Amino acid sequence: MITDGDEYATRAVKLVAKEVGGRCISMSHGNPSVLSGQKLVELILKTPFDPVLVMFDDSGYVGEGAGERALKYVALHPEIEVLGAIAVASSSRKEEWTRVNVCIDRDGVLTPYGVDKYGIQELEIGRLNGDTVYCLDELKIPFVVGIGDIGKMARKDDFEKGAPITRKAVELILERSGFYGSRSETENTNSRISR
Repeated sequence: MITDGDEYATRAVKLVAKEVGGRCISMSHGNPSVLSGQKLVELILKTPFDPVLVMFDDSGYVGEGAGERALKYVALHPEIEVLGAIAVASSSRKEEWTRVNVCIDRDGVLTPYGVDKYGIQELEIGRLNGDTVYCLDELKIPFVVGIGDIGKMARKDDFEKGAPITRKAVELILERSGFYGSRSETENTNSRISR
């Protein structure tokens, strides 16, 4: 789950999804989000490859906006296994923040401190301010990674550079969830069966 959905984020997330062997629900983009949680679940369940990267965006709406309503619906759906979330920082200081397990700054350095939308480390430990992060604490998401504005961060996460910060965040979630290990076990089982 990724709390950003503008044009820059969409290009970066699609690229990263392809590179990690998964899929991005490209229809989940929007600033703000336009698809309901129910529609997103339908699209996720139809996707033949894991992991599935989904974007949610409130476009600065204070409180629970369309992106957060959809995020909550997807996160709480019994057929969806959420591996983690990428909490994206914004310049909003409207009381919207979330706890994070770790952040990645714009130089790719893991830090216990929050980061701002430019990917620069802030002063508070384990906390990130953003537009679409208000409900993350309620959802018991296994691992939350905070980063700056996807596809931007003074061009350090640029799509044309391979969106390295976004990719690192996705890979960190997959690693911590055990996804890579479970996928290789499945692939080994399938290869044994096919022989």
